[in-house]
Amino acid sequence: MLPSDIIKRYRVSDGRGFTLAEIDPTDRCGLDIEKAEAKTLLAEGAKRLASLQERLYAEHRWAILIILQALDAAGKDSVIKHVMSGVNPQGCDVHPFKAPSQIELDHDFLWRAAVVLPRRGHIGIFNRSYYEEVLVVRVHKELLERQSLPLKLVTNTIWQQRFEDINAFELHLARNGIVPIKFFLHVSKQEQQKRLLERIDDPAKQWKFNAADVGESKLWDQYMQAYDDMIRGTATEDAPWYVVPADHKWFTRLVVAEAIVEQLEKIDPKFPTLDAAALRDLEDADCNAILVEQVPGGPEWDAVRDRLSRAAGS
Repeated sequence: MLPSDIIKRYRVSDGRGFTLAEIDPTDRCGLDIEKAEAKTLLAEGAKRLASLQERLYAEHRWAILIILQALDAAGKDSVIKHVMSGVNPQGCDVHPFKAPSQIELDHDFLWRAAVVLPRRGHIGIFNRSYYEEVLVVRVHKELLERQSLPLKLVTNTIWQQRFEDINAFELHLARNGIVPIKFFLHVSKQEQQKRLLERIDDPAKQWKFNAADVGESKLWDQYMQAYDDMIRGTATEDAPWYVVPADHKWFTRLVVAEAIVEQLEKIDPKFPTLDAAALRDLEDADCNAILVEQVPGGPEWDAVRDRLSRAAGS
């Protein structure tokens, strides 16, 4: 996997003074490797992630909330597909945040995220998130009008207020064992245009094409300003942003995988230990005698068979 100093390079835990101009979307930290080698590195990361997730699920104390924000065609879906390839689906939930329903509009802007937060032991993935409320809603003012807020609350400070609300929400999550890991996949305008055109030319990708995406790409500068402000306003020690170069998909996936593994290793979940009663059951002679009869044949089961036989004879 990638060295920790590479991950640190893209972590923003204090947004004051940050600008996206600091991060080159084409950056690979000097890595020049073949596609096959990148796949091998990612497979190793996915294996580590799967092992940590198994312990997270078994311990049932912490939860992980992965937030993926990006412009269209930056690679959010492929990150989910490739980085999470080894994870047990039983302990992982993905929630895409599309245009809000009327019921969601009738609640506060954090409500629809709060009701799908990951349970203890689970990894939750938000494909887009409540951050759309300070991005697309900010760029398209008419979307704010649909939320039917009291007019006196819609002031020039509403975006700063939402940053403060989000910071308080994420601090609440962190204090309750839900660890936010936030990624902005930073793709260049040229690479985005290339990928949008590929969706038209490739029959396997045409289903992804949306004419509205072309219109959104014309608002590039407004979105860049909104993302700048968002990261400056919501990057904290408890919930830092990872601003990941996204022009090279293999590199993006490696950075995201390593950042998730790094956070899980900090948590260091453990498999639960058996209490005294469970240990007595495990050592019960009658129980072990029954289990011996159920052990399959073959040399790979010899150690299990011998242990159960010893316990049954004690």
